[in-house]
Amino acid sequence: MDVFPDFGAVGGALELKSVVGALLTFVLIIAVLMMITSGVTWALASVHGNHHMATRARVGLLVACGAAALAGAGVAWVNFLLGVGSTLTAR
Repeated sequence: MDVFPDFGAVGGALELKSVVGALLTFVLIIAVLMMITSGVTWALASVHGNHHMATRARVGLLVACGAAALAGAGVAWVNFLLGVGSTLTAR
């Protein structure tokens, strides 16, 4: 007796793709806004000689860049997994 997974039991791949895409788009928009805010704060703090605030703004900018990169990679990863999942066949 062979045991194979029932791939027809899991539905909603299109809904999952649209929900994940919407959430990651929201994350990208927020990350870009935070990059702009942190960049402006860093510039203003550097001009006015507030080195502590400039350091905190630089860290915020780097965190926002990392979040944007992870969100972009997340979209590619979900699309890859959904593509692989649709090609799996039962024997």
